[in-house]
Amino acid sequence: MADTVEHSQASTIAATRDDEPLRRIPVASLDDVWRRRNRYYYGQVHQYFKRHIPPGASVLEIGCGSGELLADLGPSRGVGVESDSRLAERARRTHPELEIIRSGYDSLSLDETFDYVVLANTLGEMHDVQATMAAVRSVCRPDTRVVIAYLNALWEPLLALASMLHVRRRVQAQNWLSTDDIRNLLRLADLEPVALSSELLLPTYVPLLSTFLNRCATRVWPFSNLSLVSILVARPTCWPISSGKPSCSVVVPTHNERGNIADVIRRTPKMGSRTELIFVDGDSDDGTADEIQRLIADSDSTDIKLVHQGTRGGKGDAVRKGFAVATGDVLMILDADLTVPPEDLPKFYDALVSGKGEFINGTRLVYPLENRAMPFLNKCANKSFSLIFSYLLNQRFRDTLCGTKVLRRTDYERIAAGRSYFGRSDPFGDFDLIFGAARNNLRILEIPVRYAARTYGATSIRRFRDGLLLLRMSWIALCKLKMR
Repeated sequence: MADTVEHSQASTIAATRDDEPLRRIPVASLDDVWRRRNRYYYGQVHQYFKRHIPPGASVLEIGCGSGELLADLGPSRGVGVESDSRLAERARRTHPELEIIRSGYDSLSLDETFDYVVLANTLGEMHDVQATMAAVRSVCRPDTRVVIAYLNALWEPLLALASMLHVRRRVQAQNWLSTDDIRNLLRLADLEPVALSSELLLPTYVPLLSTFLNRCATRVWPFSNLSLVSILVARPTCWPISSGKPSCSVVVPTHNERGNIADVIRRTPKMGSRTELIFVDGDSDDGTADEIQRLIADSDSTDIKLVHQGTRGGKGDAVRKGFAVATGDVLMILDADLTVPPEDLPKFYDALVSGKGEFINGTRLVYPLENRAMPFLNKCANKSFSLIFSYLLNQRFRDTLCGTKVLRRTDYERIAAGRSYFGRSDPFGDFDLIFGAARNNLRILEIPVRYAARTYGATSIRRFRDGLLLLRMSWIALCKLKMR
């Protein structure tokens, strides 16, 4: 049975009458005893945090115990806060690369911010969770992520029995908080959840069975409700990304869109301190590139660019090449067919710069569609795949294939740096960004748009071919995000 209580309880445990065989063991050694007995559980918990926290980040851990988790995360700067003086001293000796602070959790005061804040099963022992969350909020930047592991209250009787049988350490009375309780406490501290997962049905190692239950069964109802550990990732609420007006780059992939180019230029609003329009042409044979060059010359604008895609590699390749030359703080994608009106782009810009969201995705499936804008079978397929991806990504997606997407340059650079995790298999350009946003725990927000019928040119969508590609992307999301 897993030892599911954080290390700072060890001094209390050492003095517990029911643990007579362990009373004379020093607190540091006692911590090692429980870790050895439950090394599978601890190893799994460490892996859950490593999913969300890359090596080299600055990390603060509240309730760091003897520092094993914090050190295992490989931070460039690691600061641990521990209320038990003996565990804090042991962490200093064992992990001199970390800074260990002896402090109460709800009275913490630090004059710095961190990339990540970790709370690993410490909520149960906190005297004032709300005050601790307020202290956590004080060390956050807009891009900080708070990663919380907490226990499922349904396990309370079983864990109590395990303590009575001395296969789990005995503890004082715990706070057993539900997910709704934690969401409420986060809101009180101006924090909000961005991702939630259920983990660990079997906290001890049984060959094959542990892997099946903990990687597969936990992803399916009702087993997801029975898992021992939940991992919740939160971020600061509505924190503007800049006090000024960030500049903006709008990338427009084109292929045989000559008749739409003038309207794209004319109708795209000016946003922020500067709006840059980047056309990426994929070997059009209708004069699209010539039309773009003519309009650039006529406008005498340095904020309109043409990038030749070369061998046509699909929209995804065009988006990546456009973003590579973009200079704006905010990156946007606009489809050249104008089925989504450019006039809606300020809604996306405002949602991003105000901090309401960090990855803004358009959805065409809220408002009524214009006649012939989307064939019936395409609409059914889009709705079906939206349900599939909402399940796979643990975030709501009404429309994954809407071409209008907006994010910060800094977040795109993080997504691009981790692109190899999913492979370069996205021909659409949508899932490269969606998967990366989900993996980086960005706050995803959808904005409804009116979807119009194309007035020039022909669509490049092929219903059955693209349906098979979507199934492939679903499989990648299942393996890389859901079952990881």
